[in-house]
Amino acid sequence: MFSQYKPLAVADVPGWDFETDVAVIGFGATGACAAIEARTSGARVMLFERNSGSGGASALSGGEIYIGGGTDAQKAAGFDDTVEDFTAYLKMAGGPCADDAKCELYGREALNHYQWLKDQGVPYRGNYLPGKHIEPTDDSTLIYSGSEQAAPFRYTAKPAPRGHVIQHMGWGGGRPLVDILEARARDLGTEIHIDARAVALIVDGDHVVGVVMRIDNTNRFVKAAKGVVLATGGFVFNEAMRRKYCPDSFRVNSPIGDKDDGVGIELGVSVGGDAIHMDQFFTTCPWTMPESHAYGVFVNVQGQRFINEDCYHGRVSRCAVDQPGGKVYQLLDMAHFEQPMNLAGITIAGTGDTWEEVEAELAMPKGSLSATMALYNEHAREGRDPLFDKQAPILTPLDQAPFVALELNFETSYFSFFTLGGLKTTTDGEVLDRAGQPIAGLYAAGRCTSGLPAWGHGYSSGMSLADCTFFGRQAGRKAAA
Repeated sequence: MFSQYKPLAVADVPGWDFETDVAVIGFGATGACAAIEARTSGARVMLFERNSGSGGASALSGGEIYIGGGTDAQKAAGFDDTVEDFTAYLKMAGGPCADDAKCELYGREALNHYQWLKDQGVPYRGNYLPGKHIEPTDDSTLIYSGSEQAAPFRYTAKPAPRGHVIQHMGWGGGRPLVDILEARARDLGTEIHIDARAVALIVDGDHVVGVVMRIDNTNRFVKAAKGVVLATGGFVFNEAMRRKYCPDSFRVNSPIGDKDDGVGIELGVSVGGDAIHMDQFFTTCPWTMPESHAYGVFVNVQGQRFINEDCYHGRVSRCAVDQPGGKVYQLLDMAHFEQPMNLAGITIAGTGDTWEEVEAELAMPKGSLSATMALYNEHAREGRDPLFDKQAPILTPLDQAPFVALELNFETSYFSFFTLGGLKTTTDGEVLDRAGQPIAGLYAAGRCTSGLPAWGHGYSSGMSLADCTFFGRQAGRKAAA
């Protein structure tokens, strides 16, 4: 019986069904980029995908990649972004989980990576779209996609927009991005096998030399002379792994992924790999739709603020999920209220001509919410926020009656989420054991690793695709070497 929890000794392989130099497991953006680089390096490459075609979580994304340091789009829009500021932001976004070496390497190489993406055929219009957006609905390129302008990030790294979105009309640019990378991998001669599920790694002593794949209900033995690259995504659809490693994720109910069952992480751990930061996850409720709601104030069920509301919607949402009571409220006045999208699952919980009336409708203790709003408005009129450092122009008093409290319920509102923890790897994609030593013949990248987007409270849109595409390339190149 073969299992992702225990490797197969090479002596027990009855015979090789396939032989290649590099075996890539997973055909999202990570696997495609690994295959492209391995083929470009001259290696024979077989790519295996459990679905009937390419995609993965990458194809479900907006196609946005986090790039900074002075791109053509940034310069054309008048933003003077430096490698130093970009790198400093990456480290802050990684918080206590940041991998400094990965942040520094990507900071230095992001401009070259941007050119590489273009060289593969990824199109960028090159213009800047001002305002707060989850992703452009037109074919614009450059947006603010994180907390760059918000405290505390703005004091360490000079703000600049760094979300670079593939030229594509409407939402969902991830699918055309993966299509382009797939076409490039195929053109380079990658041998692709679909409907193929990874079952177990094959080892010769402490060296990974192949993988068992389940194809047509038959175990197939794949010899990988140079290495195996895991590009299998996170574990958002593995309930047992989430309960073991990431129990806080059960506070929300809208997982995002594509068969992200953690198999790559388990395969890596089976041969001694070290899985780190497994408690980390990204979540967001699309409250920035419409943009005017960023001017509102968030409070918990006790009527207390907990975040500067001008930061990235994912940071707001992740901090919200930490609050007691299973829900938070977004407070708005009539000057800034618009009906939320149905997708958001956000309901009106209370209204009133005064904040005291809203407080009573929410059944909060007398003087709790009203005091919060009195203090907020007093300081907002002076252009400051001494509690959370929200910045103008989004910092504005909420004093145009009537007032409304929107309820964001962790169970019923749309808090999408995916996992961020995974295998510990070098900047070259080598999987490390608990002693910090590379496991010979095993490489990994993307959401089966802990990478650039390591901390749910600091995530910015585009960081995961940046991590997948860049470190996928690194893993493919190193495996082929």
